[in-house]
Amino acid sequence: MSMASRACILLILTSFSICFPNAKSIHFNVPSVFNFGDSNSDTGALISAGIESINPPYGQNYFQKPSGRYCDGRLIIDFLMDAMDLPFLNAYLDSIGLPSFREGSNFAAAGSTIRPANAASVSPFSFGVQVNQFLRFKKRVLQLLDKEIDKYLPMENFFEKGLYMFDIGQNDLAGAFYSKTFDEIVASIPSTLLEFETGLKRLYDQGARNFWIHNTGPLGCLPQNVAKFGTDRSKLDELGCVSSHNQAAKIFNLQLHALSKKLQGQYADSNFTYVDIYTIKYNLVGNYSRYGFEQPIMACCGYGGPPLNYDSRIACGQTSILNGTSVTAKGCNDSTEYVSWDGIHYTEAANQFVSSQILTGKYSDPPFSDKMPFLLKLKF
Repeated sequence: MSMASRACILLILTSFSICFPNAKSIHFNVPSVFNFGDSNSDTGALISAGIESINPPYGQNYFQKPSGRYCDGRLIIDFLMDAMDLPFLNAYLDSIGLPSFREGSNFAAAGSTIRPANAASVSPFSFGVQVNQFLRFKKRVLQLLDKEIDKYLPMENFFEKGLYMFDIGQNDLAGAFYSKTFDEIVASIPSTLLEFETGLKRLYDQGARNFWIHNTGPLGCLPQNVAKFGTDRSKLDELGCVSSHNQAAKIFNLQLHALSKKLQGQYADSNFTYVDIYTIKYNLVGNYSRYGFEQPIMACCGYGGPPLNYDSRIACGQTSILNGTSVTAKGCNDSTEYVSWDGIHYTEAANQFVSSQILTGKYSDPPFSDKMPFLLKLKF
């Protein structure tokens, strides 16, 4: 499908203001955004920390080079920032090139979990650590506001008026399947969400009032999980996704939704929006051709060819010796035809589709109102 055709599919006119029952309404004309999460919204933290490195073809589409994002281009958060007429968020840990944090900061780091990290964790920056980083960030900002560098920092009232975004929990579930039974994973969800609730309350105590919470996507549709846990076809659903992973995600999301509603009732002076990312992504996988995609599960950048083009021994962009032969995990010719970029993360085209659906307001609780007409800008 051509770029023009895809643009016609994705172009939407939507209302861009949110109303909350029993609370004041929030608009998307916020002055700043503070984001917490994992690789779904990491704009450079894990790379800046020196824990991992990513090489071309990452970033090949929009940035023309690796940008610290685990994608061929932009992430969902990039499209949402663009929708709010705000610049892309710089990673909190990115200190090179005078990064501006005027309109907020991104604390998300790839591999992060809600639960505290352990020795086997990909990322040490669990949700609690990210909240600690925010508290340090806010404290230093308030100390430096009268200095010459304050043009790079949020104004004091940006912390209360800003939007606090969250997309985390996927790694808690996905990682657990390597060592726990399904029942054990489900039993651990309440304590995981208690950890999440604790972090949200700490942010509230620091003045946060506008909370935007993404639920977790259909983990079972990621090539990585299909390759590892889907060799027995009886464990796959009608779309070719691992049923147990998706079921765990749905149980997690039900409890996350309940938590969001509980907190809205508990903090009447705040706004909690729950966004159903799972339904958007599963709909994309199930109806991919309708939205201009050709490959719903197979990775664009990987090794091994159909049906998954994913091999856990060699990551996208890397060269390795497999069975005595040097091989490279290369990108496909046209990533806009693929939902999956590298077997774990979505392509820019898929992220744009997800963003367009978020912006309809249909997948949010509470849903958007109709006070602010908005046209999603396309930049392919």
